[in-house]
Amino acid sequence: MTKGRTVAAAIISVAALLLSLAPAAEAAQCGSSPAGFEAWKREFSAEAQGKGIGPTALSALMQTNYASATIAADRGQRSFSLSLEQFLAKRGATTIVAKGRQLKQSQAALFASIQQRYGVPPGPLIAIWGMETGFGSQRGNQNMLSSIATLAYDCRRPEFFTDQLYAALKLIDRGTLSGATRGSMHGEVGQTQFMPKNILAYGTGNLEVAANALNSTANFLKAHGWRAGAGYQPGEPNFAAIEAWNAAGVYQKAIALMGRQIDEGGGAAASR
Repeated sequence: MTKGRTVAAAIISVAALLLSLAPAAEAAQCGSSPAGFEAWKREFSAEAQGKGIGPTALSALMQTNYASATIAADRGQRSFSLSLEQFLAKRGATTIVAKGRQLKQSQAALFASIQQRYGVPPGPLIAIWGMETGFGSQRGNQNMLSSIATLAYDCRRPEFFTDQLYAALKLIDRGTLSGATRGSMHGEVGQTQFMPKNILAYGTGNLEVAANALNSTANFLKAHGWRAGAGYQPGEPNFAAIEAWNAAGVYQKAIALMGRQIDEGGGAAASR
């Protein structure tokens, strides 16, 4: 290679390196107050359009509002720092187990079909159902898209919620969700509280319907390594699937404990 070509190649390499280090000019910038939310929506909408998001979803995104209640809830998740006994008491474990045993009997055919298909017994599914929404009675009344858009804009965890926002927009384009869909503080929807990415990957039907939500939850657990017939207490093979469902250790242990009590039909709800 000649000296001139060597110098030219070096210049090109340096230019390429500088370009790779430069921030993407079109990236929507996160914020920590409502002040920049409207500008962020416009920037994000342009990015989303470039990635194939359709006009229905983009219109819904532009109609979202900054969800101050979601931000407050995201900053104040204190229950996950409680001891297991405190967490069980706060979340009403005794009631969940008692009601769960009744549902296991009254909906035996449903749970038998789920276990046959996915290998997941009734106990942990019922425990999740009770923990997440009180068996469908408390599914949240926040605008799902506003909650997720706000968290995608917020600088605390923008990467995680940007992925969730793209999933929500795809679901709106498909007609699975709408800009008016209501959910919990972080955008979870349905009887067992699915985030949009998990709806795309594991959802089976309308998740406001209990049977669909329970099938979808079992589908999630199976996809995360659930093995039919194996144990699901801490240290046992299926506990990892429960860990995948929720990152909080006290939540994971509570689901395993309540699930066992529902499946076995005995024991006090707050006992180890």
